Amino acid sequence: MSTPRRGGLTGRLLALVGSAAMVLAALPAQAADIPGTDQIVMSPNVQHVTTVAKPAPIAATINTDMAFQGDYAYVGNYGGFSIYDIKNPKKPALVSSVVCPGSQMDVSVYGDLLFASVDQSRSDDSCNSAPQSATQASSWEGIRIFDISDKSQPKYIKSVETNCGSHTHTLVPDRRRGNVYLYVSSYQPSETFPDCRPPHDKISIVKVPLGAPTSAAVVSTPVLFPDGGNETQPGLLLPTSGCHDITAYVEKGIAAGACMGDGVLFDIRDPEQPKVTARVTDPNFAFWHSATFNNEGTKVVFTDELGGGGEATCNEATGPTRGADAIFDIVRGQLVFRSYYKIPRHQADTENCVAHNGSLIPVRGRDIMVQAWYQGGASIWDFTDSARPREIGYLERGPAPEGFGGFWSAYYYNGHIYASDFHKGLEIIKIKDPRTNSANGVRVNRLNAQTQGSYRDRGDGHWSLASED
Repeated sequence: MSTPRRGGLTGRLLALVGSAAMVLAALPAQAADIPGTDQIVMSPNVQHVTTVAKPAPIAATINTDMAFQGDYAYVGNYGGFSIYDIKNPKKPALVSSVVCPGSQMDVSVYGDLLFASVDQSRSDDSCNSAPQSATQASSWEGIRIFDISDKSQPKYIKSVETNCGSHTHTLVPDRRRGNVYLYVSSYQPSETFPDCRPPHDKISIVKVPLGAPTSAAVVSTPVLFPDGGNETQPGLLLPTSGCHDITAYVEKGIAAGACMGDGVLFDIRDPEQPKVTARVTDPNFAFWHSATFNNEGTKVVFTDELGGGGEATCNEATGPTRGADAIFDIVRGQLVFRSYYKIPRHQADTENCVAHNGSLIPVRGRDIMVQAWYQGGASIWDFTDSARPREIGYLERGPAPEGFGGFWSAYYYNGHIYASDFHKGLEIIKIKDPRTNSANGVRVNRLNAQTQGSYRDRGDGHWSLASED
């Protein structure tokens, strides 16, 4: 989920299905169709493996985004982050938990470094800071960098302040030059915020020299929308003022940006000066939230966060074309709309439900991904035919006793699906289906879902992930 800069809730996006699922989506939800409070329900091809509760020091704050490297999962939380050993997914173990509050704490990892986004104005950059009004020039928000070479004792080594903070960030490796870049997305400027004044139609780019990470600094702030972007479309949650999230496909030199009122493509061959090469809007989209490429880099799934993540939009009243994923083919460098996808299972009017973060499942010759939907759970769906996407599996819980919750992110990593639940903790799920079983043979060393790399044929009947760096 995602939270607006100054209070309230803002999350990531919704989805639609093809013809058969559209028929289902048109049917009214019956009371008997809604699972009981916290009851787990799933399709026959999905198994709930286990749940790992949040560690006590950050149990009172919600889980956010995740990253993976080797045998470890890194789970962000408004109160900090946790590291889990997932070598045996049936018996995951907590390695350490760092208390360092500041929403959203979205995380990415690279080598011995962990990067975390802070989009909450704080009294200073330390882990002992307190919330402080953004109207005060001394307030801080931006990127925190940790040394995770010792997983049991991560060390906070550097902070980088960025304009309007860091709602999310995208890791863009430049191995040839020994750097990684962070594309920092932030928004909601105000004339009363000294460090976040309008217009804010840009992103901040942080350069991190891998040999000297404590010298990390902002190296450019490219303006993406010199004309101001989409600001007047009826029904927008927020006018375009920067981006909410960016996904980079580094080896192909492209990126896709979900920028509130606009969906964009970038040329990122010069990582310090990305250039917008295509823009689209959609009258059904209220908030362009996130993006996922297919393996070939010929399609993009954009998500619309109707209701900001805090409303019940997976119901009959909302319908199948609002609060949905939009599937675009990339044709001669332009984005061509093909269809929407939305989960075909109506949720209760008490359940916040909207499509959020997901990733590809590496199946040769198919475009299949898993995606989080807050209280709609995790949906596994096929968009190989861009015009006729369909759900092939799911797992969800009944209404949360807290009244608000669900899965923030759901990602496929080395044979299992990992989901970060607001309240429950780390959920581990398994899909067993002929359409996805071949993915079990794919092993990767790292997954930052917003930094895509291509899955390639190893020549032995299996795929591996081409290094995105």
